[in-house]
Amino acid sequence: MRIVNVAAAQMGPIQKADSREAVVKRMIALMDEAKAKGADLIVYPELALTTFFPRWYAEDRAEFDIWFEREMPNAATKPLFERAAQHRMAMNFGYAELTPDGHHFNTAILTDKSGKIVGKYRKVHLPGHVEYDTKRSHQHLEKRYFEPGDLGFNVWRELGGIIGMAICNDRRWPETYRVMGLQGVEMVLIGYNTPSVNAERSEEGVEKRLFHNRLSVQAGAYQNSTWVVAVAKAGNEDGHPLFGGSLIVDPNGEIVAEARTEDDELLVHPCDLDATNFGKTTIFNFAQHRRIEHYGLITSQTGAVPPPEK
Repeated sequence: MRIVNVAAAQMGPIQKADSREAVVKRMIALMDEAKAKGADLIVYPELALTTFFPRWYAEDRAEFDIWFEREMPNAATKPLFERAAQHRMAMNFGYAELTPDGHHFNTAILTDKSGKIVGKYRKVHLPGHVEYDTKRSHQHLEKRYFEPGDLGFNVWRELGGIIGMAICNDRRWPETYRVMGLQGVEMVLIGYNTPSVNAERSEEGVEKRLFHNRLSVQAGAYQNSTWVVAVAKAGNEDGHPLFGGSLIVDPNGEIVAEARTEDDELLVHPCDLDATNFGKTTIFNFAQHRRIEHYGLITSQTGAVPPPEK
């Protein structure tokens, strides 16, 4: 067995007024708890250092550069990296990245047990819209403040296995998991910040949204025979609720741990990476069963094109 003890570190709300330093203290507290429970890897949410700022509109988008990190680690996050190294614990977390040449990305990183960054991912599937939308119950302006990720869906050899990353809306797209599955991924780490209310379908309750969260993650895990660790930032951020439901899913698509609150909450589970082998060598043996000659539409077009009407 290749066991990785994974800590899914759900975080409660981060208010607009909360400092990076205060948030990092919360992250360290979760890390200390994870260490006491024998974790090898801790996984935090998307935009773990700040509130979910794309809910607000700024005419001049540069005003929102205050939410972005220009380097990683930086002064505010250095204590987190130091504690991870002290605990010999790998970690994954998301943040808003402003590159030296002025590009804005929704980013996640993976470190090894020494605190060294060994992998970076930038969110590919950006949801929402660019301009203020009066028809929505609340704004979701990721397309205004971020550019689509430019690094693709890579995987890294770490912790004795093959690990990949994705962020939030990526979890709803089967291509996310499949591209990593074609690289032999054994564990996918996903952080998310998801509103409890659908801005375009307010009658859709939180239970339906949690159902779709589970469905997306479980399908990706099963269809690629991989562990998936999906971790929320949850709770009421300045009047805007986010749902929790952080979960760890095994390579059979079964939930082995799930959060019950919308606060800081830790889930720890021993994940046997060898448990991915059965699915990868039987029903989802890609080399034996995939028929790529019939998959051309997946990469040749974006929108759906129905057949001609009769």
